[in-house]
Formats: sequence, C-alpha cells, structure tokens
Amino acid sequence: GPVLFHQRRVGKDGRIFTIHKFRTMQADAEAKTGAVWARVDDPRVTRLGRLLRRTRLDELPQLWNVLVGEMSFVGPRPERPEFVESLTAQVRFYGQRHVVRPGLTGWAQVRHSYGASVDDALQKLQYELFYIKHMSVSFDLFILVETVKTVLVRSGS
Repeated sequence: GPVLFHQRRVGKDGRIFTIHKFRTMQADAEAKTGAVWARVDDPRVTRLGRLLRRTRLDELPQLWNVLVGEMSFVGPRPERPEFVESLTAQVRFYGQRHVVRPGLTGWAQVRHSYGASVDDALQKLQYELFYIKHMSVSFDLFILVETVKTVLVRSGS
C-alpha cells in the first residue's frame, strides 16, 4: 500500500480530523474485521512496520497535524471515532479527554503499556485526566524527556 496512512481520529471538543502516519500494517488490514485495536505482536504489522513502531518513527508525519493546530506535542493520544463511541458508553468520564488537543505523546504513553482493551483504556484515561488537571509547561517538558527515554529503550510498542 501507500507509504502514508491516513485515518480519522477524534480531537479537541470531539472534532474529527485526519491523522497521518507512515504505514506499518499490511494494506487493508481491517478489510475483513472492521476497526480493531492493534496489539503487541500484531500479525498485521509488517517487518518494516515493527521497526517504525519501536522507534516511533511511524508518528513523524503527525508533525503536520501539530503544525495545522489539530494536535499538540503533548496531550492524550487521539483515538478512532469507532472506539470513542464505544468507550464513551462504557467508561465514565471518557469524553473529558477531549477538552484539550490530542498530542503526539502523553502521560499515559510514558506510564502505561500498549492499550488494547476497555480495561487498558480506563487505566490510560486515569493518566490522561491527571495530565489535564496538572497541565503545565514543566509537566509537558518532563513528558517529552520521558518520551525520548521510552524511544531510546524501545519500550511499549
């Protein structure tokens, strides 16, 4: 498939926008299943995709989303509309994560493992709400430093 992958995500105030990433999965990976969470050792991920995910280089095109104001460097990671609808119905206060712009990285990304279930979404939401409550430039800088550490030790992907 094409090198760049475009996917709809939910941003600030519930607005839908298109996120850009380098393709890490086979083309039409969800053609038969519909939207499903990616998981650790996902068989749909290509060999090059595994490397891009481990190094977080697949997220690089999202700098465009930051430049046009759809995302921030730090904030809750944007989720797909299909999952947001389901999680909002199942997880109390899930919609509160949309009061800020989503980010390239966030407190949940550096403190929690890869999320692939409703329970994971609940755990990550707790980190995201903590971030929203304590947002500051110094906290953002700390999260950015922690993100660099995470990338260097290649954990979480």
